[in-house]
Amino acid sequence: MRYDEFPARIAEVAMWLIDHQMNMRVSEEFGQYFVRLPLKKSATILNDNALRTDWGSIVPKNELNYILGNPPFYGYSLQTKEQKEDMKLTFDRVRGAGVLDYVAAWYLKASQYIQETNIICAFVSTNSISQGEQVGILWNELFTKYKVKIHFAHRTFSWKNEAKGNAAVHVIIIGFGLKDISKKKLYDYEDIKGEPQEISVKNINPYLIEGNNILVEKKTKPICLVPKMNKGSQPTDGGNLLFTNEEKNEFIKIEPLAEKWIKPFISAREYLNNKKRWCLWLKGISPNELKKMPNVLKRIEEVKKMRLSSKKEATRKWADFPYLFSEDRQPNTNYILVPSHSSENRKYIPFGFFTKEDILNNSCFSIPDGNLYYFGIIASQMHMTWVKYTCGRIKSDFRYSNKLVYNNYPFPKEPSAKNKEKVETAAQKVLDTRANYPESSLADLYDPLTMPPDLVKAHQQLDKAVDLCYRPNAFTNERNRIEFLFELYEQYTMPLIKKGK
Repeated sequence: MRYDEFPARIAEVAMWLIDHQMNMRVSEEFGQYFVRLPLKKSATILNDNALRTDWGSIVPKNELNYILGNPPFYGYSLQTKEQKEDMKLTFDRVRGAGVLDYVAAWYLKASQYIQETNIICAFVSTNSISQGEQVGILWNELFTKYKVKIHFAHRTFSWKNEAKGNAAVHVIIIGFGLKDISKKKLYDYEDIKGEPQEISVKNINPYLIEGNNILVEKKTKPICLVPKMNKGSQPTDGGNLLFTNEEKNEFIKIEPLAEKWIKPFISAREYLNNKKRWCLWLKGISPNELKKMPNVLKRIEEVKKMRLSSKKEATRKWADFPYLFSEDRQPNTNYILVPSHSSENRKYIPFGFFTKEDILNNSCFSIPDGNLYYFGIIASQMHMTWVKYTCGRIKSDFRYSNKLVYNNYPFPKEPSAKNKEKVETAAQKVLDTRANYPESSLADLYDPLTMPPDLVKAHQQLDKAVDLCYRPNAFTNERNRIEFLFELYEQYTMPLIKKGK
């Protein structure tokens, strides 16, 4: 692959300009003009792949004090074939590294290079490396194997350079080294387009908040005594068991006996956009009933063909049960629905209640037997703060996870019956307010530009009720909330850590 030489030449000119500016400063200080013409000595600039180059062959460690950079921003889904190979070479044998952003490779490469030195590194980076599943994978390697310490960090801010047509991106800056320092600096942006507030802290963890170096990793069970959250069911049917609203009505006309076996099919898209879809849910049907519905049998035959033609052995095995979903996790009770994907622009993820007759798609999660209290807690700003820091992302949108987000969420510790009742009352108010807008989808109701004032107020009341379950004094900002949640998370998990040791 050929690398564009133009940025390297720009860098070379920039180094000469800096050299000239420093010469002018020296001249002003000592009254003697420094002339460095003709230009001979130049910075060492290599136009090559930084991840496949031995940094030590360019600049010896003992000649460096700092490593600074602005590595390329590519999420794992946007990386080219060559970039994916770069990641494999850099993160050799690091489990789960396939989900890391491209910029993460510079952190590992730098950590390897600065061993047995006092070199300080700092990179402008995508904020995703301090959120979600990437944190546990990347920073566990940096902390455990390379003993890295974070010295300073700029939390998420909007950054835009002067290039024409350049879009603003949300970035962070992390400075790190091997030597621990007592005075660490955290730069917090109340307004991501404004100026930061400098905060002196004792320690900066990889989520870029003050606190111990906690890594939130996937868990199969919740850390609190709460109902389990399960993924929805997967049909793996080639679309043969599914119907749109119109298709369902037409199908019932030609196969009226099938009506009792057709149930609502809820995916995240239908749920958020007020659309309807249906499915043939044939669980428990007798062969005799099935034989009476030839058009249903035709669809089942197509499911069988589709599954047999699959390259996956597990799918081919399910060809023996063509009338069933390949993954059946349908709740046996009423449940709270949690969409797995939601826009980052929403202040709250819209959760909802459904019955056991509503078949849940695998693009959602369910909380069976979930009540108003649990609904209120996860529909609050407190829970949304946790989501922002711990969930994965698709582009910049939230990708909710039961194992990463919900199972690690620190629910309130022994809230009073009075405070729980306040949450339940406020949660019902949110649901009642939504019901006042039957023609509006949840996507419209929770759009920051179109969210009705009474729904905003209902959520604000819910936020206050949930906050009281955690502590009597108010939370002043998001950083205040997440620091509290991490401290509580540590209280819940520390006995487990000790026991494990």
